[in-house]
Amino acid sequence: MAWAKSLKLLGHALLAPAFWLGVWQVCAFLVERSVDGRGNELLLPYPATVLAVLTRLAGEAAFWQAILASLLRVLAGLALGVLFGGALAALTCALPWADALLSPAVRVVRAAPVASFILLVLLWTGRNNVPAVIAALMVAPVVWDSLSQGIRAASGSLLELARAYRFSRLKTIRLVYLFSLRPHLLSALTTGAGLAWKSGVAAEVLCLPRPALGAQIYDTKYLLEIPELFAWTAVTVALSLVLERLLRLALARWERGWRI
Repeated sequence: MAWAKSLKLLGHALLAPAFWLGVWQVCAFLVERSVDGRGNELLLPYPATVLAVLTRLAGEAAFWQAILASLLRVLAGLALGVLFGGALAALTCALPWADALLSPAVRVVRAAPVASFILLVLLWTGRNNVPAVIAALMVAPVVWDSLSQGIRAASGSLLELARAYRFSRLKTIRLVYLFSLRPHLLSALTTGAGLAWKSGVAAEVLCLPRPALGAQIYDTKYLLEIPELFAWTAVTVALSLVLERLLRLALARWERGWRI
């Protein structure tokens, strides 16, 4: 019966992709009929066309260079955002005056349009640094908000116990605060990873660092190479999902105390 259960799970996993690929195929067919020919390649290419383009691109070194460069920029921005947001959460929770002073600025960063920050940061730094800085700016408020909730939710009885046993500050942080922060950190990282990826690639589209996924997306749009545009977009979405999944697995393993 194990194989039957596996087939059922596989069927459930493939149902949604198969459905939406079918919708895409039908829509591309209708577009082709409406324009009387192959004009649909400028509007909505077939899935098979995009797959052929993606296969061709995967055989080029520039394809992997663009992926690696964008991935490194986004990961750098994510790491910076987590560190800055975590430090900000600790500071604003420990010092009321810091909370009153810094919280409005963090909320302004969260509410402001990403494009405005991209253009401003582009004036202040080189184009190759903009995606990482923007990713960090988008991630930091999310981490700050989530970790602030976790710090304030730390068990009062555990803190009282730590004081009674005269735990050091480092031991209190490790045994009390980190335990309380685990679910909040998971939420912040999974949300932040998606934000970092989207904002980082958006910054690449506007700043055009080389090599970069965003620069490739811009070039294909500018040259009206719509199948390539779909292919690069599919790669971007897939990498975002993979990054988020890997973070979830890593944090779930941390939650289990890194036991195999």
